[in-house]
Amino acid sequence: MIIDRVEHPGWLSNAYLLADGPDGHGILVDSNGIFEPLLESVRENNIEITHVLVTHHHADHVVDIADLAKRLDVPLVGSGLTRQAGIAIDEAIEDGAAVRSGELQIRAIATPGHCPDHTAFLVNEKDCLTADCLFKGTVGGTAGGGPTGFTDQMHSIMQRLLTLPEETRIHPGHREPSTVGDEREHNPFVRVWRGLDPEGKECCRVNGEEATLILFGPDYDGTHKAWVRYSDGRDAIVGGSQIERDQAHE
Repeated sequence: MIIDRVEHPGWLSNAYLLADGPDGHGILVDSNGIFEPLLESVRENNIEITHVLVTHHHADHVVDIADLAKRLDVPLVGSGLTRQAGIAIDEAIEDGAAVRSGELQIRAIATPGHCPDHTAFLVNEKDCLTADCLFKGTVGGTAGGGPTGFTDQMHSIMQRLLTLPEETRIHPGHREPSTVGDEREHNPFVRVWRGLDPEGKECCRVNGEEATLILFGPDYDGTHKAWVRYSDGRDAIVGGSQIERDQAHE
C-alpha cells in the first residue's frame, strides 16, 4: 500500500494519499492547500483517485477541498455534521460505514471531542487516520467540542482508537505517525487515563480562571498541551500558552 503525507510548514497539518499500489486505486484525505506533491505521486504511480475524504471542518484541514474533489471529478466524503459545519460534502458517511477504493476498505469511526463532526478513518484494519483526536505523544484540544468535549475526547481515544490492535499505525492530522501500542504505553495523557501515572494537583489559572493542572504535557509543535479541571468540575484539554502557573513551576 502507498501512504504519502504532505505537511504544511506553518500549521503542521497533514494531507494524505492512500492507494492500494501502483496502477491501482486510491483516496486523498484532508487538504492543507499543498496538493501538488500528492498529485505528482498520483501521476507517477498511475493511481485512479476515487474519493476525497474529510476528517473534520477546521480550516487547516479543508483548504479548497471541495474544489480539489471537483478537479478530480470524485465525491467529497465526510460526516453529515461536517456538511452542517459548512463543508460541501457530496456523500455523507455514518459511523461504522465504509467506502471502497480498489483493494482499500475505509471505515469511518466517529471520534467527537475536538469538534462534534470529527471522524477517523480506518484503512484495511491496519492504518488509522486519527486527525486531531490523537497525535504522537499528545492529544487534541477540546475547546471546540462543546460542553461534552473532554468526555467525548477521552471516550474517542480510549474506547474507539486505542482498542484497535497495538500494531495499528496511526496517521494524525499534524506531524508524525505512531502506533496504537506506542500511544498506549508512552502518551502522557493516555497513561493518566489508564491509571499508570497520577493526576497532578497544582493550582493554576486558565485565561484568568482558577483551575487544577492535572497534566502539563507536550504538544505536536514542540510547545505544550494541558489537561485542566475547573472549580465547577469541568475538565478540558487546552493549549499550554493559556496556563498561568506559580513562578516556582515556570
